[in-house]
Amino acid sequence: MRGDLQLPGTNPRELGLLADCESCFGLCCVALPFSASADFAADKDAGQPCGHLRDDFRCSIHDRLRQSGFAGCTVFDCFGAGQKVSQVTFEGTSWREAPGTARRMYSVFPVMRQLHELLWYLAEALALDAARPVHAELAEALAATERLTLRSAGELEKVDVEAERVRVNTLLLRVSELVRAGRAGKDHRGADLIGARLSGADLRAASLRGAYLIGADLRGADLRQADLIGADLRGADLSGADLDGALFLTQPQIDSASGDGATRLPAALTRPAHWSAPQERPSRTRARGGGRARGAGRRR
Repeated sequence: MRGDLQLPGTNPRELGLLADCESCFGLCCVALPFSASADFAADKDAGQPCGHLRDDFRCSIHDRLRQSGFAGCTVFDCFGAGQKVSQVTFEGTSWREAPGTARRMYSVFPVMRQLHELLWYLAEALALDAARPVHAELAEALAATERLTLRSAGELEKVDVEAERVRVNTLLLRVSELVRAGRAGKDHRGADLIGARLSGADLRAASLRGAYLIGADLRGADLRQADLIGADLRGADLSGADLDGALFLTQPQIDSASGDGATRLPAALTRPAHWSAPQERPSRTRARGGGRARGAGRRR
């Protein structure tokens, strides 16, 4: 193992945290199970290749997943774990070429995905000036997590991911406190805000860690510097909302929500193709007089 590992920085692309499907063996289409629902048009067991997976590991309906009833595929992001397992852990040999490695490859993939998600959070934290007091600890945690991802398949299967999450989360909580210090943001940590009417709400620097915001109306809400780690945004309406500088927000969270061209996102995230066209954005002065939460995570 490379104990003197030198990390290339905190850029997600340089750290290999952006999915590169060209270098993956279609692991998300094979290793993971799904059930017939509003998100998936059919059932599939773990380890069973999706019926739409081609021989070259490409998806035959990739350009029409939503129309074909596979919206769930469009909101999944492996944080680069797919190509790491395919090209590093298994050195470029696919489960089709070596069927005997399939079970272990499928077992390692979700472990790698979780470790890469932690790397994403740590890289984001290291890029924040307000987190300078803990930059050394963050860099150490980033290096340690990256070293875990370079272990053999057998070693990766034994990694206690929950323990790693707890270890990293202690640092991320500190980062959140440093960034939001002095802003008196609301505390909705782990809150049940399913379907909540929060249009125009002032949620700047709020703690929404692990909050359930499924189907919430967040149109025009101010979510700058809000901590959204682990928040469930499925079906939430972010049209015109300001998420500039929101903490620990990931692409899957954004992809699972709806929004428009007026929604402001952190620079590292991409506006989903299924979002609606730009609309007139409500002024914050007018908007803040509205929305109120009812009730106030999984990752806390």
